[in-house]
Amino acid sequence: MARFLFVVLPVASHLNAPLAIGQALQAAGHEVAWCGPRSDLRPLIGPDATLYPTGKRYFRLDGETGMASVRSLWEGHVLPVNRFIRDAADQAVAHHRPDVVVVDQYALAGALAAYRYGVPWATFCVGTLELTPPDLPEFDEWVRGQLTRVWAMTDLPVDETIDLRFSPYLVLGLTSTALTGATPLPARCVLTGPALGHRPDAPAFDWDAWDRSRRHVLVTVGTMAEHLARDFFQRMLAATAPLADRVQVVLTASTDLLPDPPAHVLVAPRVPVLELMPHLDALVSHGGLGTVTEALAHGVPVVVAPIRHDHPMVARQVTDAGAGIEVSFGSATPAELTAALTAVLDGPGYRAQARRVGESFAAAGGATAAARHLAALAGRPVDHCPTGTPTLA
Repeated sequence: MARFLFVVLPVASHLNAPLAIGQALQAAGHEVAWCGPRSDLRPLIGPDATLYPTGKRYFRLDGETGMASVRSLWEGHVLPVNRFIRDAADQAVAHHRPDVVVVDQYALAGALAAYRYGVPWATFCVGTLELTPPDLPEFDEWVRGQLTRVWAMTDLPVDETIDLRFSPYLVLGLTSTALTGATPLPARCVLTGPALGHRPDAPAFDWDAWDRSRRHVLVTVGTMAEHLARDFFQRMLAATAPLADRVQVVLTASTDLLPDPPAHVLVAPRVPVLELMPHLDALVSHGGLGTVTEALAHGVPVVVAPIRHDHPMVARQVTDAGAGIEVSFGSATPAELTAALTAVLDGPGYRAQARRVGESFAAAGGATAAARHLAALAGRPVDHCPTGTPTLA
């Protein structure tokens, strides 16, 4: 059996997929270790799993869009966090000596550590910003400039044959062609669909408050944009008021943000998303790929209100697939939100297309398929060139 080391970032939405893949690897008899924030990982991986802690650095999203949001992501998060975890990732690879390092697409320090020690690595993509990049003229050249800055964090010479965002050995895209369409993908990229697994930290849910006579909608903007969503949440409350006699809303937000919700709205800071999905009729989301693909995996249509980064691409992919409707996060009126929500609830075409996308995810194999590809990589002889593009023998 093989030894794997996962290098992850301190972002809750980035942990679910590697956790599921790690569980699948362990179920197949492989050894899995982790490098990341102790406070986030230990409740997920248990007390006995090997953990190389990185500490934690927070990142707060702002209100920018387009290239401004890309610059904010890299300059405000990707570069600082990789500088922060650089030594821990290097020490983890040196000490654990894994057969394969599995890195978050933005955990570039993990890829560099693997490169330094001649260990093959795999990249997993929890979003689509890099995998299916936006139509922004400056994007590619500007991001490549940031990659040069990442190389400069080490004593390694820049290897221009390697794009640190995409492993030259294996790239795992957690989606399918039902969403990406014919968009060109990186070399050695396989699409596995979303990686869904057991989530030990999932909170309890008040099922006694669940009204089984109504249809159900989950409204969420993820874990990093709640501070931007107060006005959007208020418009969603107004939008669902005309539907209150037949729809119950579950809205994820701190209770102090919405201290007195109407009777048809349940507010909780966190909910067991995968537990709720089979019971939902629609999702209203900011367009995070994780939550959107979790919904589509269960045949749940989506209203997408994109905020920044890859959210507009996810929204476009969902609408192109016929599995949902895009609305404006910043300016959609309550009436427009009501119309979009009513359409995905009552229009059978949206649910049918959501199920079609979900079937493509199931066929792709999810966490089990990702684990199988990783095990195959671990079993192949690899030319560990200290410089130049590594090759599979």
